[in-house]
Amino acid sequence: MRIIVKAKTKAKIAKVERVSQPSLDLNIKKEVNQKMEEPVIYKVSVKEAPIQGKANEAVIKALAEYFDVAPSRIQLISGQTSKQKIFDLS
Repeated sequence: MRIIVKAKTKAKIAKVERVSQPSLDLNIKKEVNQKMEEPVIYKVSVKEAPIQGKANEAVIKALAEYFDVAPSRIQLISGQTSKQKIFDLS
């Protein structure tokens, strides 16, 4: 399953929120889900700063806890240096 994450770094509280009814452009829809269904978007707040991939690691850890899966089952597909990221959960 692929999900879109909007990451917020240097937050006071680490949390994961599901965002309902996202509005995205067509290119992101095609990249995330070939059936052209509206993809699921999550807003993830982490305490770490976006330095040397620490925030990405914190986002993966937060998603792993939220979905109750091992962090090794979550892979960053795109958005290594962006606030908007696409993850694959296997």
